[in-house]
Amino acid sequence: MTTERASIAPAPPTDAPLDSAALAAQPVGYWTWAASQALLAHIRGSMAREDVNQPQWWTLNHVDAAENGLTRAEVSARLDAFRNDESAGTMDHAVDSLLHRGWLVADGAGRLTLTDAGREAKARIKALVTRVRAEMHEGVSDEEYAAALTVLQRMIRNVGGDATPRTGPGTGRRQP
Repeated sequence: MTTERASIAPAPPTDAPLDSAALAAQPVGYWTWAASQALLAHIRGSMAREDVNQPQWWTLNHVDAAENGLTRAEVSARLDAFRNDESAGTMDHAVDSLLHRGWLVADGAGRLTLTDAGREAKARIKALVTRVRAEMHEGVSDEEYAAALTVLQRMIRNVGGDATPRTGPGTGRRQP
């Protein structure tokens, strides 16, 4: 008995571009999730190798940008939108770890400011963040990046979501 096998074309290599029609049929939910997972893993891995995490970086930026420092409550309020999947206690833990390292100090009123060591650490982490951003954007022009964000923002608004860009220290060019 002979069986006829259907001719199945092999899948293109993962780096082979699909044509516009094939790309347009791809599920945006999957690709935005996959991009988020890959980029966050890269950011977090790079920061972990420097023994720092995103909430600590965000805290250093926001405390340093505040003319008179911030209280714990103000840190949490400002950074709540950046927490993503972290718990509410994440910001308290970031503050505690930065105080323990001597990168932050609290005055008698509980206002947090950066120490000299904190400013030095912030400068080192800024260099890391700049390098990580360059790695993620390699081969992607500013125009392509802006177009991708414009499309994503439009899709978010199309489904009733908030597509307001994040603003504040360290967010001007979407740094991690």
